[in-house]
Amino acid sequence: MHILITRPEGKGTELALELQQAGYQTTLCPVLTLDYLTPSSQALAPLENADKIIFISQDAVHALLKLTPTINKTAQLYAVGQQTADAIHEAFGRRAAVPKKHDSEGLLALKTLQDVELSNIVLVKGEGGRTTIAKTLKQRGAVLNQLVVYKRRAIESESGKWMDHWQTAGVEGIVITSNAAVDAIFNGLNESQLAWLKGCQFYVASERIAEYLQQKNVIRTHIHIAAGASDSAMFACINQQGSKMSESDLKQSAKPAAAEPAKKAAAAKPASNQVVQHKKGISKTGSLALLISLLVASAVGYEFYHKLNSDQQSTLAFNELTTENQRLQQQLDAIKNAQQTLQQALYNSEQKVADTLRDNAEQTQQQLQAALKRAEQQSYTLNPQEVTSLQRMAEFKLWAEHDFRGAAAVLSRLDSLLAEHPGTGAIRQAIHQDLQTLNGIDPVAVEAIYLKLHGINQKVDELVFNAISLPEEVSQDDPNQLSENVSEWRQNLAKSWLQFKDFFVTVRTREDMVVAPFLSEQERHLVKQRLRLYLAQAQDAILTKQSSVYFTAVEAAHALVKDYFKQDDAVTKAALKSLTELSKEQLDFNPNVSLQSTEQVKEWAQ
Repeated sequence: MHILITRPEGKGTELALELQQAGYQTTLCPVLTLDYLTPSSQALAPLENADKIIFISQDAVHALLKLTPTINKTAQLYAVGQQTADAIHEAFGRRAAVPKKHDSEGLLALKTLQDVELSNIVLVKGEGGRTTIAKTLKQRGAVLNQLVVYKRRAIESESGKWMDHWQTAGVEGIVITSNAAVDAIFNGLNESQLAWLKGCQFYVASERIAEYLQQKNVIRTHIHIAAGASDSAMFACINQQGSKMSESDLKQSAKPAAAEPAKKAAAAKPASNQVVQHKKGISKTGSLALLISLLVASAVGYEFYHKLNSDQQSTLAFNELTTENQRLQQQLDAIKNAQQTLQQALYNSEQKVADTLRDNAEQTQQQLQAALKRAEQQSYTLNPQEVTSLQRMAEFKLWAEHDFRGAAAVLSRLDSLLAEHPGTGAIRQAIHQDLQTLNGIDPVAVEAIYLKLHGINQKVDELVFNAISLPEEVSQDDPNQLSENVSEWRQNLAKSWLQFKDFFVTVRTREDMVVAPFLSEQERHLVKQRLRLYLAQAQDAILTKQSSVYFTAVEAAHALVKDYFKQDDAVTKAALKSLTELSKEQLDFNPNVSLQSTEQVKEWAQ
């Protein structure tokens, strides 16, 4: 057989080599090309909080990898097929869950995708493509975000140009792995090209593609479904079907060869042919009747043998024997006629049953195709419960958790959901107003303030206390110093009296005043303990969001450092600077925010 491989460029080479080694002729003719898309940051945001991420194909993995998104490290990853799972492991270094049956139904049958109510699921896919997964997950109550990262596009605008080349090359089988490839091949053909194309054998990757081909009026016997889109699955499907077709061709070629000698024998010996046909018509019942007749004939012959001694009885016995043989022959002919009648009746019944089954199968197939068309034509309606649930989640994060960034992320997810459905412009406008409000709120840097207070607390032991530096005594000349001149004995006597008096009473003076008392070691320890207490109180207040307690503790700590510690010391200056900055922090833990989208969602849901 000559097999045509229509997979995108670079994906059908290994399959072609395997088929060539097995004796097939192959032609590589990609009918689609892939264009990677660049979604907005808003569309990529759900990946950060996703509980489950589903990849439809290898192309979805490669396209998302080029965007270098932030993906939740705890999210569970899923792949439709094994090759997609291998691509996920190579791109992100993580294992993905793979169903046994590599299609949408097999993926949805996984146990971990059964109970997904309110689970955040991101479906990474191409433009268009599978709709069964999205519809089913939404019906199961999941919060679904569809991330479109690539789209398929037909390489040739006029597929008729392909047909001439394929017909000339003698293509008999075509490998197809997507519905987009079916459209690229079938669109724009004339009647003769369609007739030739429908006569080919199609090897497809899933039941979904097979049903789509049947909508193009390709008969089911020309469609063969592989166990997946992998090269090994496709090769097994083609090779198995090729073996069956080869056996069928051998049987058909053997029948005419055997028929020629039979015709010649029939022409040469018509009488013997009639005998053969009679022999073919004898059933088990006829054989039994013949056996009985032989036994009877033997018994009659035995009796005739004993009667040969009498000449008178021999003639009578012979006549009786002849009559009995004639009667047995008549019975045998009647049995043969009855057998032929039964065989004809059985053949007619089998033919009628086969015709009825074929008609019922065609009628059922037509009904299924009509139902599928109606299902595809019905547009999916927006689920009010899903919209209300997302809005309530945003309110919970805003009022209960004070998580403004989380509330904005939930509203962004709701906006992407509403973008797929018309008539939701008012709600989306209110959502964008709420997003502007939430993004404009600066959250309190609780962690930074806490760590700053901790740093001051670690430096308390290095603070230097204020100390009183006593000035030097005033140096004065002693006026009572004795003179060595004898003539001044009266003055020396008076000075001696003054020195005697000063020995008992001494008065010394200083130029400055004492402004603060000294602190004992115990008092210094208590001052530092009070400072640590104020800092710890401020840390606790920032964690419990008590702004008044925080500011009181910071001001008390600032006053304590200023009163008891050396102001020109570097550690004291740093502590005072940090405490001053901490006293100016804006601690607005509960800003007055109201969501405009809440009322819009309520009105829409009613």
